[in-house]
Amino acid sequence: MTTRENAAAQVKQVQVQLVRRMQECFNSRRFDQAADLHTPDFFSHPLGIPGFEAGKDAWRALVARFPDVRVLLVDGDKAAVRSTVEGITGPDGDAQPMLFEIFRIEDGRFAEMWGASTGFPPAASPEDVAAG
Repeated sequence: MTTRENAAAQVKQVQVQLVRRMQECFNSRRFDQAADLHTPDFFSHPLGIPGFEAGKDAWRALVARFPDVRVLLVDGDKAAVRSTVEGITGPDGDAQPMLFEIFRIEDGRFAEMWGASTGFPPAASPEDVAAG
């Protein structure tokens, strides 16, 4: 492996560890600990709001509405995450809801996030729950 390949592998490992730490904070409901994983000017594109406080509020609203929800790390490529959400029953036996998130990482912390969701019941997507 070349030096460049080694460096790329190390960066990927750090990014995957960062994403896993965030997932652990969500699943354990230790939302305050996740703040240290984000830059001070973190921006959530789905919420359209800067700062991680909005993200914590969205997480709290989501778990208040769906107390059994758990986000599982399914795959991580750099800072791209696809998560399956448990604890939400889809209409007519639809597939489990999923979240697709892309993170920009800066100096070992999340700086921005883009995301989309699919399979949530009407008005139950993370974006709708956070806005409501």
